[in-house]
Amino acid sequence: MYSRTINGKEHTFGVSGKLIMNALVMYDHQTDTLWSQFLRKGVRGELAGTELEVIPVIQTTWGTWKELHPDTLVLDKRGRYSRDSYRGYYQDGRAGVIGETLSDDRLERKAMVVGVDIAGNTKAYPFGALSDNPVVNDTVGESHTLVYFDDSSGTALVYDREVDGNPLTFRLEGEPNGILTVLVDEETSSRWMAFNGTAIEGELKGQTLDRVFRQSLAGLAIGTRIGRWNRFAFGCPISNDATHGVLTGFIFVQHLR
Repeated sequence: MYSRTINGKEHTFGVSGKLIMNALVMYDHQTDTLWSQFLRKGVRGELAGTELEVIPVIQTTWGTWKELHPDTLVLDKRGRYSRDSYRGYYQDGRAGVIGETLSDDRLERKAMVVGVDIAGNTKAYPFGALSDNPVVNDTVGESHTLVYFDDSSGTALVYDREVDGNPLTFRLEGEPNGILTVLVDEETSSRWMAFNGTAIEGELKGQTLDRVFRQSLAGLAIGTRIGRWNRFAFGCPISNDATHGVLTGFIFVQHLR
């Protein structure tokens, strides 16, 4: 998800019909610049090279999002959003809408991963591996990261695990419990809510871990294994402000009821 405000001006976008890396290429109505969904920047036109501001989102189930944000706004799926045109593609073995350009046999073609990008340093965490090991204390570039995965909802969250200049090491407290799951850091034994990164008890009570930019991707196609978590949604915790333009480079909202 991206902000539609570019260089202080709000822009509106449409679908160009073109593809880069088998993914959507948009254009803006104001300058006719072409924008790559995956590259997050203008690729041709007046604003070529300009990067879009990323707005953090949570990819989760509708039920989980409602628990976290009971007063949320929701996309009305009636009309043009009532059907997912790519449903069949998620289920078959094709690699990309227009064919495979890069081959990598480390994972299945449409294996879901959490992709982390910090200052050009990248790592991918397969959902399958995270199902077995839901808490990962890692380093991406020079950043100390924490990846938490809730297998029941397919929710992946990535945080900067450094607090006051000191990296913390996290583990689960007991068994996962949806949005009530608690993590404990080994350094201070403080207790943290996994779904919002806030310490609720202990020496660091009141501290909140910073979110790290991440994307949930399935190779070159978002969506395989979706059936396992029906009622899927993208959630964006932003203010309900009509002046805040938001661009969703890819919308996948299924069975919101």
